[in-house]
Amino acid sequence: MGFSLKLQYYCLVCVMVLLPALCYSKDYFVKSRATYYGSSDGLGTTSGACGFGEYGRNISSGNVAGVYRLYKNGVGCGACYQVRCTTNPQICTKKGVNVVVTDYGQGDNTDFILSHHAYEAMARPGTADRLLAYGVVDVEYQRLPCQYVGHKIQVKVHEYSRKPDYLAIIMLYQAGKSDILSVDIWQQ
Repeated sequence: MGFSLKLQYYCLVCVMVLLPALCYSKDYFVKSRATYYGSSDGLGTTSGACGFGEYGRNISSGNVAGVYRLYKNGVGCGACYQVRCTTNPQICTKKGVNVVVTDYGQGDNTDFILSHHAYEAMARPGTADRLLAYGVVDVEYQRLPCQYVGHKIQVKVHEYSRKPDYLAIIMLYQAGKSDILSVDIWQQ
């Protein structure tokens, strides 16, 4: 009797310790809403708040976004997210679209303003027009590590920098899932 009670206790403790690990899913999605830019070419804007310029329109095959709460005073620039619409399963793909943050933007209670191209990429083949008709859709998103094949991190001196009083730099091709919070610059 004592042995089986100890075994039962041991099994209970193992279940209590291992169950959370077994139930943990790395696919943690946050619910939100998304809309899209009305640009005629389907890409993002060259005047994005992140200062990426033309690079910000074309990165990730034009799958870019302006964000609201995820902008974090510019720290969120360059972050990558998987965004998938949940409004209508007959129209929306399960995979969604991977986007890069290149702008700050606020819509109708949305976290994402997607490029036209990215918004359409959330739709099943032949249903993009139906998805666009919604204007604003329910989405879920998760942060992803950015991957730039053939590129390493680059530091760009922003064209608005003016000697000797103002230096603006932009980090391009930042791979991974981390935010750059600060950069130290010194003169030799």
